[in-house]
Amino acid sequence: MFGLGTTELLIIGLIVLFIFGAKRLPEIGKGLGGAIKEFRKVKKDISLNDKEEGTKENEEEKKSLESKLVEKVIEDVPVVKKGLAVKKKAEKIKKIIE
Repeated sequence: MFGLGTTELLIIGLIVLFIFGAKRLPEIGKGLGGAIKEFRKVKKDISLNDKEEGTKENEEEKKSLESKLVEKVIEDVPVVKKGLAVKKKAEKIKKIIE
């Protein structure tokens, strides 16, 4: 897996455990699992549509499916949602400073 050994994966796992805590890990895992499941579903839908049609409409559908996937990830993964909230606050602070 990306050239990482067992020791490296354990160290990464411990760091993640310390950062997020034991209570948050199941929530994060559930959100990521749901996002991966949704991504696979969208990918399957896109590949089926590619086989049926090869038009510009298909490209527009891809973009709409991608935006739906992004929204789903933001809803399901709380870390992403909080990260975006922090980013928005940081942008507001930059505007106030300037």
